[in-house]
Amino acid sequence: MPTERRKDRGYDELRGEGWTRLLAAARRRLERTGGALDGDIGLTRPSDAERRTVIGITGRYRPETVGRLAVALRDLDGYLHDRYGTGLLQTLGRLQGPLRDRPAERADEEARRDQALKSAHSSRLAGQGWFAAWLDRIAADGTLTRLVRRGDAPLLDAAVRVLEGLSGDGDRSAGSPNRVPSVLPLPVLAEWATGDTKALVPGAPLEQLVLRALAQRAGDGCVVPRERAGRRALWEFAGAIADDLASQVLVLNIGAEGDTVVCDWLRDAASFGIPFRLTLHQLATDPVVPTARTIFVCENPAVLRAAAGELQDTGAALVCTEGVPSAACHKLLGDAVRAGSQLHWRADFDWAGLRITADAVARHGAHPWRMTAADYTAALGEGSSTPLAGPPAASPWDPGLALAMEASGSTVMEERLLPALLSDLTRA
Repeated sequence: MPTERRKDRGYDELRGEGWTRLLAAARRRLERTGGALDGDIGLTRPSDAERRTVIGITGRYRPETVGRLAVALRDLDGYLHDRYGTGLLQTLGRLQGPLRDRPAERADEEARRDQALKSAHSSRLAGQGWFAAWLDRIAADGTLTRLVRRGDAPLLDAAVRVLEGLSGDGDRSAGSPNRVPSVLPLPVLAEWATGDTKALVPGAPLEQLVLRALAQRAGDGCVVPRERAGRRALWEFAGAIADDLASQVLVLNIGAEGDTVVCDWLRDAASFGIPFRLTLHQLATDPVVPTARTIFVCENPAVLRAAAGELQDTGAALVCTEGVPSAACHKLLGDAVRAGSQLHWRADFDWAGLRITADAVARHGAHPWRMTAADYTAALGEGSSTPLAGPPAASPWDPGLALAMEASGSTVMEERLLPALLSDLTRA
């Protein structure tokens, strides 16, 4: 009992002013080195109580004017063992709980990061540049480390599965219980990829991960739009929809075959040259097959508005993407192409416009419409322009266009080509 009382009194003493900072420094050092009793610890601007404590541990006098006190960990360990019956590691454990082994934690964290990346790189998408760049970014900027520390590393596998579904790598066979639909409402996509219909709701960690990948795929780096419309456009560009009523396409002079309410509306609008908006819900409910064999596609509503005002019903069929094409736009034009229509597609002369047009060529077999280097150069000399912004894009249909844009560093909005565009629509 006298020994136990001596130990109890000793631990009370170790909680005093003279020991608090010293033991805290020892704990930090030992946790950082995995418990190695090598080296020493120090105290700057020590108090008188700390100075007396160090003198007692080392047996060496330190003057009151000393600015820093150093104590070897092995000296501290031996002192505590001789005086209180427990060494430094055991004493710290009894006073403040077990020590962390930070080197082991770091090694385990690194192993879990490596395993998450290895799993992601096993995806069928791994050979695509945007996918690899996305993984490199989230590994380099700390995103993956934060997921691992929170225990959310499985979210990376879920994000990869979502991206595979969006890229057509999921099972789309009609009878499969895991079938991925060709038009993907987000709750359906979330259920298919994770089993949770709410996994991709706005603000969810999985949604952020996937949107960063889609931004990389779209050529915008990993920058995810803050506004809701921009995020919706990213989803729709990849073939997923948050709301089939919000996904719309603006058309002019698009007649339609079929005996449905939507087809009747389109024919009436076309007969008067009135612009008309179609929703994805309407297109899915009442399939529309445009009667026009040639359809022109522009990016900006101002072009369609001018065509409606000047040409009315005498102009060619025209569809406006209003920026990045929506799922409704792709649905309408995809059905038109399958029915035999030919698309003539243009967008602004900026990097986003080149990406939009290149995607239309690849996805729908569209013909670029006044989207050549000659068109750009001619329009460039007709007015002032804003600087190009964002990462450059290619123009596979006319490589000289991208080169000319990079050389000038200037955008040309398609409204500058309006007289020529209206002339084309009239002749067609």
